[in-house]
Amino acid sequence: MADEKAVSGKERSQQLALERRAARLAAVQALYQWEQTGTKPDVIISEFSVHRIARRPQEGEDAELPPADRKLFTELVRGVAAGVSELDDMLSAVISDEWRVERLESILRAIMRCGAYELAHRQDVPPKVVISEYVAVADAFFGEKETGMTNGVLDKLAQSLRPGELGAGRGGKTTG
Repeated sequence: MADEKAVSGKERSQQLALERRAARLAAVQALYQWEQTGTKPDVIISEFSVHRIARRPQEGEDAELPPADRKLFTELVRGVAAGVSELDDMLSAVISDEWRVERLESILRAIMRCGAYELAHRQDVPPKVVISEYVAVADAFFGEKETGMTNGVLDKLAQSLRPGELGAGRGGKTTG
């Protein structure tokens, strides 16, 4: 019986992680729409909540998005939209001189802004998790170059915003 509870707890934990990942992906898509159309964030949140996040697929139809953590989705969209200038300044400080935030492709910009928001405002989420999650989102849209850039930029930003939380020897490198 204890094993059943442990498995159920583990399965629930995995389900919550998938819901958070889906929320991050949906937030990136919503922020892309926000930037492209100029529609108010709350309108986009409502549209996504009704038509994409909450919608259950009809028989024989693929789901557009898996179930998502609506609270996280809403926080990310509102937080990024409200703090876009601050987030862009943070990203500009760690992006290479060859690239500017404005020069990034719109989806990549949305991914990095979401990652920057979580690093700056979600102290409950470890930096390694934030980086990993947004690298996975970048991988859904791009190849190695952009995924690597996402990893590098968010890693530098994490080092700047939350020094000491990444730990020594990350990424297989040793210090000495």
